[in-house]
Amino acid sequence: MAKTADDTIAVRISKVLADRIISGVIEPGARLRQDHIAEEFQTSHVPVREAFRRLEAQGLATGEPRRGVRVASFDLGEVREVAEMRAALEVLALRHAAPHLTAAILHLAEEATKAGDKSRDVRSWEEANRTFHRLILAPCGMPRLLATIDDLHAASARFLFAAWRSEWETRTDQDHRAILSALRQGNTESAAATLGRHVQWIGQKPVKTASGRTRDAFAIVG
Repeated sequence: MAKTADDTIAVRISKVLADRIISGVIEPGARLRQDHIAEEFQTSHVPVREAFRRLEAQGLATGEPRRGVRVASFDLGEVREVAEMRAALEVLALRHAAPHLTAAILHLAEEATKAGDKSRDVRSWEEANRTFHRLILAPCGMPRLLATIDDLHAASARFLFAAWRSEWETRTDQDHRAILSALRQGNTESAAATLGRHVQWIGQKPVKTASGRTRDAFAIVG
C-alpha cells in the first residue's frame, strides 16, 4: 500500500516539476535539490527519487554521479531533431486524419488560429498553437502516434518558453490558414507539405540567464 502511495506522489511531483521545467520557471542546468523538493511536497526522499527518474526518462533532467540531478540543457541540434521529428510524424498523422476532418473541426482549428494571432504572451500563443495542431491531427485515430506528437509539442514548448518568456510580439499565422485552405479544398498533399515546412521553422533570440549572462536560445515557432 505504501508503495502505491509513493508512486502516486511521485507522479504528482514529476508533473509539477515537468511543468516548471517546460515553462522555464526552472532553468536549464539548475540543480534539483532532493531535500527541498521532499520538504515542499511533505514526503520522503523515495517518491522524489522516483519523480527524478521519470523526469530523466522524459529527457527533462539528467543525473550526474556525486552531483545529483540537474535540469537538462538543450542545444540547436536537439531543437532541430524535435523539429524534424514533428515534421515527419505530424505529416503522417495529417494524411491519415484528412479523410475524417469535418467542417466543424476545421472551423474550430480556424478559431484556434485566430486566438493565437490575438495572443499577447507566449504561453497563450503556445496553447492556441497546440490546440490547432491537435484538432487537425486527432482524427487520424492513431493513439501511439498522437502521444508521441504530444511529447514533441511539450519539448517544443520548453524551447519556446526558454527563448520568449517576454517581449512576445503578436503575429499572423499564414501557414495555419494555408493548411486550412488546402484541407477545405481536399488537397491533402499541399496541406501536408505546408505543415512539414511550418513545424521546421526555428527562431533564434538572445536571452539573459539567471546569472546575468546572455546566451542564444533557439525555438520552434510553429
